[in-house]
Amino acid sequence: MLFNSHIFIFAFLPMVFIGFYGLGRLSPRLASLWLALASLFFYGWWDARYVLLLLGSIGFNYAAGQAITGPGRGRTKAICILAVTANLLLLGYFKYFNFFIENLNGWTNLDLAAPEVILPLGISFFTFTQIAFLVDAYQGKVRETDFVHYTLFVTYFPHLIAGPVLHHKEMMPQFALPGHGRIDRENVAVGLTIFILGLAKKVLIADSLAEFATPIFNAAASGGQPLLIEAWLGALAYTFQLYFDFSGYSDMAIGLSLLFNVRLPVNFASPYRATSIIEFWRRWHMTLSRFLRDYLYIPLGGNRKGEGRRYLNLMITMLLGGLWHGAGWTFVIWGGLHGFYLTVNHLWLELKRRLNWNRDSRSFDVASAVLTFLLVVLGWVFFRAENVDAAMRMIRGMLGLNGVSVSAKMAMSPLGQMLKHAGARFDGTLSLTGLDSGQAILTVMLASIIAFRLPNVQSCFRQYRPVLDESAMVNEEHEPQRGSRAPKWWHWQPKPVHAWAAGLLFALTLLHFTQVSEFLYFRF
Repeated sequence: MLFNSHIFIFAFLPMVFIGFYGLGRLSPRLASLWLALASLFFYGWWDARYVLLLLGSIGFNYAAGQAITGPGRGRTKAICILAVTANLLLLGYFKYFNFFIENLNGWTNLDLAAPEVILPLGISFFTFTQIAFLVDAYQGKVRETDFVHYTLFVTYFPHLIAGPVLHHKEMMPQFALPGHGRIDRENVAVGLTIFILGLAKKVLIADSLAEFATPIFNAAASGGQPLLIEAWLGALAYTFQLYFDFSGYSDMAIGLSLLFNVRLPVNFASPYRATSIIEFWRRWHMTLSRFLRDYLYIPLGGNRKGEGRRYLNLMITMLLGGLWHGAGWTFVIWGGLHGFYLTVNHLWLELKRRLNWNRDSRSFDVASAVLTFLLVVLGWVFFRAENVDAAMRMIRGMLGLNGVSVSAKMAMSPLGQMLKHAGARFDGTLSLTGLDSGQAILTVMLASIIAFRLPNVQSCFRQYRPVLDESAMVNEEHEPQRGSRAPKWWHWQPKPVHAWAAGLLFALTLLHFTQVSEFLYFRF
C-alpha cells in the first residue's frame, strides 16, 4: 500500500485514525495495539507472506533485548553480537545472495543456480532499526520494554517502508504518554497540511520529472549514446526526481505521524543547498547518516586512531552505505565516490586550518555550493544507472564525448553555424528519446527553483514543532541553513486561507492520480 494511493488516503488512513482515537478513549495501550495491528496490515498489503518474517524478526529481537537487559542477567555482549549477526545474515540473504552468486559465477566461470529471492519490502529499515535497539539495549539506553510498544516501534507504518531509521529512546516514550490516544486538533491540522505538501511533491513534481529521467536512463541501459544536452537533462531530471520523491515521502511520514501524536526525527533538510559534501550528508537521509556514524564509523575507530585510519574508516562506511542501498556495483561506486568526496573535504578543511584561512566570502560559498551539487549529480548517475556501462554512457554524454544535438531551427542562425563547425547535429535536442526538450527544461528549472530558493516544510511549520527537537535539522548556531529559514509570511497558521490553499493543492494533486508510482526509496 502506498501513501500516494486512493486506497490508503480514502480507506486505510481514515479507518486507522477513527479506530485509534476511539480506542484511545478507553485505553492508550489499546490504541497502541490497534496502531500496531494496522501497521502489520499495511505491510501485509504488499505480500502477506512476509508478515510472518517481520513478526519473526520482531519476536527474535525483542527476546534478545530482554536477555540483554533482563533483571539479574546484566548486559550480555555475546547475546548482542549473536543477535546483530543474525539480523545481518537475514538482511544479507534476502538482499545480497543473488548478487553474490552472480559475481561468483562471473569470477570463477561456475554456473551456480541462484534461487529466486524476493526482497521483502522495507527489510533494510526494520533491520537497521532493530540493530540500533539491540546496541542501545547493550549500552543501557533502553528504558521501556513493553512488547506492544516495541512492536509498534518497529512496524509503525509512517516509517516502516522507507524510514526514518529510528532510535528506541526517541519513540517508546511517546507511545507511553498519557495523552497519546487523545486527539490533538493542532497536530491533526499541521499533520494533514504537511502530508498534503509531501503528496504534492511526489505526484506533481517527482513523477513529472520521472517522465524525462526514466526514458533517458533506459535508453542508455539499452546501449544508446545520449548526447550532451540530453545526458544533462536526464541526470538533472533524476537528481531532482529523487530529491522531491524522498523529500515528499519524508514530509508525508512526518505529517502522518503527527496525526497520531508522534513526532519523528527529521530526515531531510534541503540537502542541495549544502556548500560541502560533509554538509550534504548532514542534510540528506539524516537518520541513516546518524546510524552509519554511531554503529559503523565510530565502532571502526572513527577519528581516534590517526588521520590515515580516519579516512579508511570513512571510505569503509560509505562503501557499505552504498551497498546498503542496493546489491549492485553501481551502488558500491556511488558509495566509494562519496567516501572519496568526504576524504577530500576533510583534507581541505585540515589544510585551511593549518594555513589559518578563514576568509571565505559569499562568492566562495556559491562556488562551493555549485561544485558540491555537480559532484552529487555525478554520483546520482551511478546510483540510477542499470549498470556501470550505462552510467559511463551517461557520463560520456555529459562530457560531450558522444556529441551534441540541438534544434533544427538553429541550423541557419549564427550560433548554429558556429555549432555546425564544432561538429553539432541539428536533429533535435533530445534526439535519442524524442522527448519535448522545452517541457523537460522548464520542469527541471521549476524543480531547481523550489529546491534551492523556497523554504522547506520544517521551516514553515517550525513554531509547531513537527519533528523531534533533539533531531536538529542542521546546527543553526554554527551553520545557518542558507535559504531555508522562511520569512514570516511563509509561516503556516491555522487560518481559513491556509486551509483553502491546502485543500486546493490536495484537489489538484488528486487530479494527477492517473498512475500511482512507488517511492524510489521503497527499493532499498
